[in-house]
Amino acid sequence: MTATLARLVVESRDRLTAAGIEHAALDARHLVSGVLGLSLTDVVTRGRDLVTEADVARVRAAVERRSAREPVYRILGEREFFGLPLKLSRETLEPRPDTETLVDRMIPYLRRTVATKGSCRLVDLGTGTGAICLALLATVLEARGTATDISEDALATASANAEALGLSGRFEAVRSNWFDKVEGRFDAIVSNPPYIPSNVVAELEPEVRLHDPAAALDGGDDGLDAYRAIALQAGHHLETNGVIGLEIGFDQKEAVAALFSAENFRLREEAKDLGGNDRVLIFERSFDR
Repeated sequence: MTATLARLVVESRDRLTAAGIEHAALDARHLVSGVLGLSLTDVVTRGRDLVTEADVARVRAAVERRSAREPVYRILGEREFFGLPLKLSRETLEPRPDTETLVDRMIPYLRRTVATKGSCRLVDLGTGTGAICLALLATVLEARGTATDISEDALATASANAEALGLSGRFEAVRSNWFDKVEGRFDAIVSNPPYIPSNVVAELEPEVRLHDPAAALDGGDDGLDAYRAIALQAGHHLETNGVIGLEIGFDQKEAVAALFSAENFRLREEAKDLGGNDRVLIFERSFDR
């Protein structure tokens, strides 16, 4: 029997509800729209449209994957970040809306640099999909970005995203463990590094624990390993008036600030995420000592 679009959404919602998925109705709409190439508005306004048996089968297969706790955007293969569609891959972290806070706070610094110098050079450490770097390049047209990662898969994905967005001319991918293979100095250093303590990773929700790459989650025993590495080397790669913008865990502000203070950086700005948690720290060089 041929199903209508509305009936398929209801069926998908009911299956996800039965599987204990928290936001079953929303996930059902996203899966139906994503699999069928429709907008969320289409799903509502075209509810009487008939869906082919082949498309019903594709949606049902996606719903079963979600029922097994695979994230919606992993199933669909891409996620929007800062208004940009970004492809995901096995070794890339799925970009989250909270990370957009870092992009928002870094844009004014990049624009001030451009106003002074005519251009801006940034490096994104542990780039994954390229989300932070590409969002900044898409917004600040005079900026050029270097994106690093230890994963060839991530770098290939970030490069493909840059190409699809028409940003590859100002984007360079470098395989590097933090700054190890990075050359030169930058007006801005940005990163959303792994910051979850090792013993907490096993307690994360299955959507994260089983599907996000461990290397992008595990920050070592106290969650601060990446910040130590960045703080130690950043001074060799930051221009005199440059800034460092970092995403942090909700309870890490004091610890991360202390690490950078010990390396002669001053906290210039901090910002909370959409949920009101500490999420972004921006540092500058301190010349007081």
